Amino acid sequence: MLGLVWAGPLLPARVLSLCVALLLMLTANVAPVWAADAPLEALEIATRKGVVVLEVEVARTEQQRETGLMYRKELPERQGMLFDFGKSEPVYMWMKNTFIPLDMLFVREDGTIARIEEMTTPFSTRTISSGEPVKVVVEISGGAAKRLGIAPGDRLSTALFKKD
Repeated sequence: MLGLVWAGPLLPARVLSLCVALLLMLTANVAPVWAADAPLEALEIATRKGVVVLEVEVARTEQQRETGLMYRKELPERQGMLFDFGKSEPVYMWMKNTFIPLDMLFVREDGTIARIEEMTTPFSTRTISSGEPVKVVVEISGGAAKRLGIAPGDRLSTALFKKD
């Protein structure tokens, strides 16, 4: 129970201020920054079984990369999010505030998949490492990589990897 100090006519203002502060604290990390209806871009992955086509949201800004797929309650099998880091570097991900299991595809600068972290654990704060410098991470629904035949060594085809 909250201990309120009764201060005559100031009580309603203090209670209102307390309620607003509490509401801000509770909602600060709940609302997604990036809408689930963001524009989708085609992404092709050349696998041993053929080409798999996905539709991805592209997270280009720091805020978009920080939010990622947090708070999403579902993700269709052939949709996902592509995190463009702009350069090759070691990458560390986590599943904080993420409701659904994901497969994370860690992609080298040449467009080949370095490794796949399958079926990540929702809400986990465990650090998931790329294992080597990567330029891009693609997140898809958990188990989709196996179902679609996506494996390390497969190559992504997108404008991010095209040579001038």
